[in-house]
Amino acid sequence: MIPIAKPLLGEDETEAVKNVLESGYLAQGKEVEEFEREFHKLIGTKFAVATSNGTSALHMVLAALGIGRGDEVITTTFSFIATASCILMQHATPVFCDIDPKTYNIDPNQIEEKITEKTKAIIPVHLYGQPCDMGPILDIAEDHDLHVIEDCAQSHGAEYKMKNVGSFGIGCFSFYPTKNMTTGEGGMITTDNEEVLEKARMIRNHGQERRYFHPILGYNYRMTDICAAIGKIQLKKLDWFIKRRIMNSKYYNENIVNVEVEKPLVLDVAKHVFNQYTLGVKKRDNFLRCLEKNEIGYGIHYPIPIHKQPLFKEYNELKLPNAEKASNEVVSIPVHPSLTPQDLERVVDVINTYV
Repeated sequence: MIPIAKPLLGEDETEAVKNVLESGYLAQGKEVEEFEREFHKLIGTKFAVATSNGTSALHMVLAALGIGRGDEVITTTFSFIATASCILMQHATPVFCDIDPKTYNIDPNQIEEKITEKTKAIIPVHLYGQPCDMGPILDIAEDHDLHVIEDCAQSHGAEYKMKNVGSFGIGCFSFYPTKNMTTGEGGMITTDNEEVLEKARMIRNHGQERRYFHPILGYNYRMTDICAAIGKIQLKKLDWFIKRRIMNSKYYNENIVNVEVEKPLVLDVAKHVFNQYTLGVKKRDNFLRCLEKNEIGYGIHYPIPIHKQPLFKEYNELKLPNAEKASNEVVSIPVHPSLTPQDLERVVDVINTYV
């Protein structure tokens, strides 16, 4: 079986965890501080705040910005549900946009018409490792005095016009095992805003300003030193992980010739880091059976747009045709760094012979 995802962890990660265990300092400490410093230098921001996962990163940013009841946040409907559920956590209202059918990212042309006097922020999602078209998004945000919160959960190392995602607005990253690098579970906020930094640090630790003094509502969203120790090692390997993913995607681009599948589009101004290599297939069920028969793992990211989810039943009648079409056609195939040349050849052979 060729798996759809496979985290790469070695003896150096094991040794790093062993050192933390032997130190006796397991919770948030110096390893987290060092991981934060190394990560914000990579992204190119002044600060970073480590947290328990990507969802808590998004939630913490909304809370730090004071977004709450009565406020609206514009985002894409074609993403993992956490992109929108974090808005509900703050009792704010999500406003869903359709996607560009070629990139699967939020369509900037549809954002401005969704803005009202209640709008406070835009959450673009750099889906599959492909950066959003940030130029027009930033222009709209500036014109209407809106915050930009980048959902970078799948896009560590991705670039738009030679600049890292997560440095245009406030970045929110995930280190779940299927991402381009992992800490097991974990997340990170990247920002140049010192006020957001200080509030986020308080929010992740029960709203605590100093020991046992809690002026604001907070949560237990801390990262452990165990996770951070893994993250520090993974961060050193990230460049190699990305190069392998891009190399694997290039092999697919050059060798998949079946006209029944649509290969990913990469923006000319973007560095796509291929957390997922996602095809469009019109008769998907037959294609999935073909992959299963040949023991090739796959993922469907995502089979139901967020506005069609039961949690968002008040939006179920909303018509966002590009996202709805994509949800019926997308199939992600293995692109992770541990694929062998034989694995890649087998995947291509199966796809090219599919009828």
